[in-house]
Amino acid sequence: MPYTALGQDSLCKTQISLLTISPGEELYSTFGHSALRVYDSVSNSDIIYNYGTFDFDEPGFYTKFVRGKLLYYLSRDNFENFIAENQQENRTTTEQILNLDCTEKTRLLQLLYANMQEGHRTYKYDFLFDNCTTRIRDLIAKAGSDSAVHFGKVIDRPRTFRNLIHEYLDNNDKQWSKLGIDILLGSKTDAVMTPYQIMFLPDYLMNTLDRSSIDQKPIVISHTSLYKIKYTDNSPGNLTHPFFIFICLFIAICLLSLVKNNLVKQLLINFDRLLFFLIGLLGILMLFMWFGTDHIMCSNNFNLLWAWPPNLVAAFYLSSQKRWARLYFLVQAVFLTLLTGLWFLMPQQLNISLVPIVLILIVRAFHFYFKKDHYASA
Repeated sequence: MPYTALGQDSLCKTQISLLTISPGEELYSTFGHSALRVYDSVSNSDIIYNYGTFDFDEPGFYTKFVRGKLLYYLSRDNFENFIAENQQENRTTTEQILNLDCTEKTRLLQLLYANMQEGHRTYKYDFLFDNCTTRIRDLIAKAGSDSAVHFGKVIDRPRTFRNLIHEYLDNNDKQWSKLGIDILLGSKTDAVMTPYQIMFLPDYLMNTLDRSSIDQKPIVISHTSLYKIKYTDNSPGNLTHPFFIFICLFIAICLLSLVKNNLVKQLLINFDRLLFFLIGLLGILMLFMWFGTDHIMCSNNFNLLWAWPPNLVAAFYLSSQKRWARLYFLVQAVFLTLLTGLWFLMPQQLNISLVPIVLILIVRAFHFYFKKDHYASA
């Protein structure tokens, strides 16, 4: 039933609040979640509106997800079911009751009703610019009259999208996920965010609303915890950190490169072929994410400076005595050496865990150039 059909008394008594759910264990829940609660004390209706719903059974789900074409949709759920699910997942749930008058409630509820209609429920999800949190942020902004909503400031120094992504991945000790995300996201992710853009994350929307106003009155009436997380130990595991593992691999490769044993030499040759092939394949993936998907933050990716796509083919010429092959790996070794020296000066923040991988590429590329006869005999 359209909210405009509700009686004025019922509408004015309707309580609208923002629910913020803390990060979960899975990668998709690492950054938390936002939802709207609409409680009508007259009809005793208590409904959750959730913009973060998607269908695993949708045809071509994984293809659409990779290409940035997956549609999310607005769904409704019972409040008790929603809270029970978050408790089961051990995720803190915080409620902020919004300080809206009857007119502002009417605007927001009409927008929700319109979004629930067929043809308007779905939207093309974008993690940074159009997600379950930004949708609610925009609803709240539209609830007031023109320029009535003033969002407060929660960060006193410039922050980039990557800074905030790292903050959550570090807190949840997801270093391998952090590495993968850093590899695929390009330099646009290092842009400094505006105060409005910062609210793409649930916690930052919640904290911003505590400092915001609508028609010169505080936008939040109360800030309460509906469920408090039970303590879990997320202490980082240094021995499983990618930097530690890659450093150990780099040291091992350097030591093995000094061994004269033929079995070890053959092992290293096979390692080189696999390494350069995978690096080339990774470069192809970066190009695909840049030009073949709708993920705009995967464009302008400076990781392509070390993940050369031609390595996919060059890997098959590690036993070649052709002059061009030797020169190719010499150029790569020299270029990557220069890149390592400029690692922290790039327009894009490159993950420090990749440095040992680049050093391995340098060592093995130089080794191929100076040990031509050894490779040719393999």
